[in-house]
Amino acid sequence: MTGTKVETAVALGALFAPRTVAVVGASADATKTGGRPVAYLQKHGFGGAIWPINPKASEIGGLPCYPSVSALPEAPDAAIVLLGADRAHIAVRELAERGTKLAIVLASGFGEAGEAGLERQRLLREAAGDMRILGPNTIGAMDLHSRIVLSASGALEGEDLPAGGISLASQSGGILGALLSRAAARGIGFAKLASTGNETDIDLADLIEFYAQDAATRVITVYVEGIRSVEKFRAATQIARAAGKPVVVFKVGRSEFGARAAVSHTGAMAGEDRVYDALFRQCGVIRAETFGDLLDIPAMLVTGRQMAGKRVAILTSTGGAGSLVADSCGMGGLEVPLLDDATAARLTDLLKADEPMTGNPVDVTLAGVKPEIMTASTEALLASDEVDGVVVIVGSSALAQPEIAVQAIKSGAAQSGKPIIAYVSPHAPHIVRELNLQGIPAYAAPETCMVAFSAAMPVKAAVADAPVAPHVAPAGLRKGTLNEVEARELFAHYGLKGADQRLVQTAAEAEEVARTFGGKVVLKVVSQAIPHKSDVGGVKVGLVADTVGKALDDMAEHLAAQDLPRPEGFLVQKMLTGGLEFILGLRRDPQLGPLILLGAGGVMAEIMDDSAIRLLPVTEEDAREMVGELRLSRLLTGYRGGAAYDVEALVAAILAMARMGESLGERLSEAEINPLFVMPAGEGVAAADGLAVID
Repeated sequence: MTGTKVETAVALGALFAPRTVAVVGASADATKTGGRPVAYLQKHGFGGAIWPINPKASEIGGLPCYPSVSALPEAPDAAIVLLGADRAHIAVRELAERGTKLAIVLASGFGEAGEAGLERQRLLREAAGDMRILGPNTIGAMDLHSRIVLSASGALEGEDLPAGGISLASQSGGILGALLSRAAARGIGFAKLASTGNETDIDLADLIEFYAQDAATRVITVYVEGIRSVEKFRAATQIARAAGKPVVVFKVGRSEFGARAAVSHTGAMAGEDRVYDALFRQCGVIRAETFGDLLDIPAMLVTGRQMAGKRVAILTSTGGAGSLVADSCGMGGLEVPLLDDATAARLTDLLKADEPMTGNPVDVTLAGVKPEIMTASTEALLASDEVDGVVVIVGSSALAQPEIAVQAIKSGAAQSGKPIIAYVSPHAPHIVRELNLQGIPAYAAPETCMVAFSAAMPVKAAVADAPVAPHVAPAGLRKGTLNEVEARELFAHYGLKGADQRLVQTAAEAEEVARTFGGKVVLKVVSQAIPHKSDVGGVKVGLVADTVGKALDDMAEHLAAQDLPRPEGFLVQKMLTGGLEFILGLRRDPQLGPLILLGAGGVMAEIMDDSAIRLLPVTEEDAREMVGELRLSRLLTGYRGGAAYDVEALVAAILAMARMGESLGERLSEAEINPLFVMPAGEGVAAADGLAVID
């Protein structure tokens, strides 16, 4: 061993372009998993040296078989380890000592198999030393351009695996095989594919960064089960973004199986999938909503064509199919407008129509599905300044003459840089495949046309906006759930001011404070044991000096009747009016880390389902986007002639909460202001209630 860990780029270079490959535990039976890697390397034309290792065989696949790693002529660039979980670490250690750059460990039974498996995985990582590992529990990797397949995936049984510009990073080996076989059937070409399995070493972020710098890769697709390092993932996606390579992610496990245990409303509102949504948004990646989108979207993006706007034109020879596509586009927020006068006149003349051809979809049925008609119509739509993308519908007549539609789309694509796709209406997988092989995205579902065009909308450029600066944490914070007085003091330390308030113990004190404030007040119980005061009758609003004393006595009696702990006191707070109620919270996701949530506030916080999330660190641009995502945001700017509210102060409050999260780090488990009143423009914001949990 060299004593220096093999660099990730070097290890992945050995994974996708090795000169020599060792196969530890190779089998002479090509029908078994142990026999597949050698057979597939030979089948798909690997030009380097293949060294099977099996002490019980003299040759495998016509190749000399070696009894051990030490018997190899030299250190292999890469090795596939086919031994079981209980013996894999032995081979890994031998490979590392020999100087191998990377080992692919296929066996399962490691970290996914409980405590014993975790111990086996620890031994594996320890045995690897400076060598890098893909897996364990992986199906391997492949480069379809160079025909290098270091994998046991049954999808490699296929004879025709087209190479293209899409590269895949998958945490699942089975999904890698599924996508490869589906893509091949549809004529969609991959460049590189790899599954990371348990990610004891090489992970998704490593592959994304490598693909971002790979000349053959134009689009990166990612199948995610869970992200182990948010920082690495964010950094890798930014490298891909800077390289101009879109990243499309499908995250499995979207359903929520019950509310997350949390003290705050924020905890209940920010479920796991919503946090991943926020992460992907902040990383600038495209989230595939369905598994099918993980192929359909890259098939569009790999063309490099972008929509300049939302306007779609549809060319069809079947009215029903045209309506399906138009409806799907409309439901997805795209536009299917009437044609402009110049384009309508051109089509009217071309189709020899009696009436101006202003309609969209454009139906060529009466003119006949002829090569010259389809081609000229496609070109006319693409030439229009009022059209951003074109769908050509391949109808049932194409089953007899598929070349008509194919030629029309190819000719149009050659004349224009606008997105052009095909919707193949009959069941004709051979036509779909032929179009995709020729670089024309072709789909068999009308809804997918909308998905493809939406994905081709320009991605907003990354904003060079530094995260908020950390703030010095206050001294003497006690552990546990802070009462409201303590929480409000903590918030104020970071610039989140609130309504005037005083802590009192008796009815007389409450009356005196209410008279000092003047006007209406709010009475609240103060207790670290009661995080949700409203639920137990611990909040009374609209009180005045003459009524607050009795309200305090009644509240104390009511709380005592519920066997609740004796409160630390009562809070008399000046009642805020004239503002909009928001919730602003922070919570710590166990996988992805701290996040900020902004939403509609008050008692309706969870019911309204109107909120936005960002993971720390949060930039000013993030904060403004959060405000804009809320339905409630329409009220902030003066809805229907109403008053405008202090948006700038709300943005500042979001950044202040983020500063608090950055400053306190893991000490802060949860924090929440609900409601946070956003006052009329120029009057700021004010916290009316506060909660914080210090770990």
